Amino acid sequence: MKNTKGLLTDIGTEELAHLEVIATLIYKLTKGVPAEKLREVGLGGFYTQHDNALYYADANGVPWTAAYIQATGDPIADLHEDLAAEQKARATYEHLINLTDDPGVKDALRFLREREVVHFQRFGEALNDVQDFMGRKKCY
Repeated sequence: MKNTKGLLTDIGTEELAHLEVIATLIYKLTKGVPAEKLREVGLGGFYTQHDNALYYADANGVPWTAAYIQATGDPIADLHEDLAAEQKARATYEHLINLTDDPGVKDALRFLREREVVHFQRFGEALNDVQDFMGRKKCY
């Protein structure tokens, strides 16, 4: 279990780094873009409220909320939720790759997509460890 705790900490830390990479990509792609161009591409409302500031929202403009983080207190259920989240993130990166023609953006998105695959594998290892631990007879 000690290794599993470390693994979860490592993945959580790396996920925060993913957020930083995406935020940097968006910042660099929108830096210096005139308001008229932002309006033309459907970002007029965003510009109106946030200028070029980073504002964490989904593709439909729905703001990020901690309600997106699912936790039941049951480690097996929570790890299954984590596995699903990694697959959803992988699919989202694939969709984003399909939407851009910028080679640098594609490279960054491919890197992030592959990390989600690794996280999925590591969450699977953690799930096996937790199930093994919970299935053992405990003597105190």
